[in-house]
Amino acid sequence: MTDKPTVDFWYEFASTYSFLAAERIDSLAAERGVTVRWRPFLLGAIFRDLGYTSSPFNMYPVKGAYMWRDMERWCARLGLPLVRPEPFPQNGMIASRLALALPDETRPAFTKAVFRLEFCEGRSIDDEAMLAQVVREIDVEQEPAVAAARTDIVKHALRRNTEEAKTLGLFGAPAVVTSGGEMFWGNDRLEEALDWAIGRR
Repeated sequence: MTDKPTVDFWYEFASTYSFLAAERIDSLAAERGVTVRWRPFLLGAIFRDLGYTSSPFNMYPVKGAYMWRDMERWCARLGLPLVRPEPFPQNGMIASRLALALPDETRPAFTKAVFRLEFCEGRSIDDEAMLAQVVREIDVEQEPAVAAARTDIVKHALRRNTEEAKTLGLFGAPAVVTSGGEMFWGNDRLEEALDWAIGRR
């Protein structure tokens, strides 16, 4: 019996399109028999290396206006409300550490819940108390998870994820990287990425 194909789903909690991809990737992967590894990282570190002082959507207003209109269309298609968080982009460091502190099997539920608070309710995701409530709601013991997220082990794990993302050549989020090293960038490339993972070209 052959192993199921696996892809790495690289996402940033501040990223609008990572939110959309997080909503869609599990069902698309299940249809194709693909296993998804959820990999949070910090896009800000990569943007700094590229010379960006903020999100490109803020630096280039025309691009930002298009993105928000595109988000309205996508959210309508998915049956989700859209509320722009203030400020944008949000600081996703605490959320990313908490995601890494959780068991692999609960990371997707936590991630999707945080994204919905951010982009469906406009909540600030650097509020540790709010994030701890999300942990409780996905039936994970809150105090051990929050304590683990504060440890050097988890902080280093997030740095390693971010450095690995740089090594892979990621320049934005979301990105899906197949076991063969093929990278697909963007919410609108999910189907292509997962098809590639199962050998459809």
